Amino acid sequence: MPWKSRWTIDVPILSLPSYLFTSPTAPLDNRPLVIDAERPEYHLTHDTYREWSKRLATGLRRAGFQSGDRLLLYSGNTIFFPVVLMGTIVAGGIFTGANPTYVARELAYQLQDSGAKFLITAGGSLETALEAAESINFPRERIFAFDDGFASFDGHGESVNGISHWSKLLGSSRESSSFEWEIFTSREQMDKTAVLNYSSGTTGVPKGVEITHMNYISNCMQTEYMQALSPDYKELAKTAAALSFLPMYHAYGQTVHCVSLPLQRIPVYVMRKFEFVKVLQYIEKYRVTSLNLVPPIAVALTKRMEVKDYDLSSIESAGCGAAPLGKESATEFDHVVAKGRFQLRQGWGMTEITCSACGFDPNYVEDSAAVGELNPNIEGSIVDDDAREVPRGQRGEFWVRGPNVMKGYWNKAAETRETKTDDGWLKTGDIAFRDKDGLIHIVDRKKELIKVKGNQVAPAELEALLLDHPAVQDAAVIGVTMRGEELPRAYIVLQNEATTSAQEIASWLATKVAPHKRLAGGVKFTDEIPKNPSGKILRKLLREQAKAEVGDGTVKESRL
Repeated sequence: MPWKSRWTIDVPILSLPSYLFTSPTAPLDNRPLVIDAERPEYHLTHDTYREWSKRLATGLRRAGFQSGDRLLLYSGNTIFFPVVLMGTIVAGGIFTGANPTYVARELAYQLQDSGAKFLITAGGSLETALEAAESINFPRERIFAFDDGFASFDGHGESVNGISHWSKLLGSSRESSSFEWEIFTSREQMDKTAVLNYSSGTTGVPKGVEITHMNYISNCMQTEYMQALSPDYKELAKTAAALSFLPMYHAYGQTVHCVSLPLQRIPVYVMRKFEFVKVLQYIEKYRVTSLNLVPPIAVALTKRMEVKDYDLSSIESAGCGAAPLGKESATEFDHVVAKGRFQLRQGWGMTEITCSACGFDPNYVEDSAAVGELNPNIEGSIVDDDAREVPRGQRGEFWVRGPNVMKGYWNKAAETRETKTDDGWLKTGDIAFRDKDGLIHIVDRKKELIKVKGNQVAPAELEALLLDHPAVQDAAVIGVTMRGEELPRAYIVLQNEATTSAQEIASWLATKVAPHKRLAGGVKFTDEIPKNPSGKILRKLLREQAKAEVGDGTVKESRL
């Protein structure tokens, strides 16, 4: 039988704006809450976070934005990222954020697939945004741009290379003061989509994951409940401070740093881009108490020489997610960084469950290889290939069901049916087992998806692009682990008499994809791609071959 979390919570009937801000007019705190780490004089309080969100909502409505319309933000982290997220939702719309490293082709796909009515872009990304918009005939007058993200604070937002500054889309404080968002009174209203976070799923190009108001609120309440199990939680929260370097377009950084921590009144220092040494500097400068990590950063904190030059003693807790972290790396983190003050906690989640589904009871000293227990209100099951539950301790595909499971894939009913059952079970594609203590261990992936620093890379997308190269006859892409990170590696069959190099192939592809999709795991020429009789690539054989080739952690040939 499936098992249930040992905790339950009551999820109130609310919209996401009501959950975060209580009401359109209720008094809110005026202490700095979302703070630019580089220039802390620029910040949002809980009150001004709501005010700016209402100003954007007012302007959007005036510009013709209607309930259910989509807005796409193409930008790195900024203190205004949460404003665009919540302002879109306050206006009754659906927010979607695009990876700021996307090339024009990738951005155009998300812009078109989401059916976005407005596009806001960082000034530094404007050229790519305009190229993407032009390729699909997106109206230029519906494109708005940040400059450095702060001109509107100073009241002098001007056009950016001929495109209207985003402040032109804002309503005034006076007119927005009377703006009120929809007040939900039923569970049916909570099933309205609030966010489209794009995920590659199993194969192919990214799909818009429909995250509803219920999904978002439930997941924030679940994770906060798990944190509050600690007897020191309330006391520690009084002096807590967080550092936001995870990308806010991604479910992890977005849910934690745009909604969950601001709701708990925990100050979030926002880094405009990730720089490892600056992370160390800001931890020391702002006395950061909690870290949300992905494996490569957790590993860097244990191995980089610069760490010893900074005081990290303020850190009281750290969690790691988005991809598995080896037990040895977790233990080393506890020794080098935590130094007995706390234990690094791993969690498990995916875009299709809003953010997370597993966490740890903070009172439990756990095996670092596990990802914890089910969060409140979640059910789990581990099944074989015939969807039959396997005994505890045996491996199978991990299925979950709960109020944070996505509504479905945007405009993709067939793909939704493949991933989510009629009775609400999400087939995660991850292989797991549950140990004698009830802890969940993620051991492999049934999916062919590659995770690079928490970003999802679909082999099929890269293979399709590689096949466009005039020298390539056949191609297969797999993930290979190098220096503790999973990276895309390509196996190429060349056309007869073709003359090219591994470096040329990799460089050619690099111009067509975001940096995390580049073939950093190498390019290997081969005579044949192993396939079964139906033509399906036998990736398991290629992964075994890659392990032999990678050997001690560096690619032995065709290294890039």
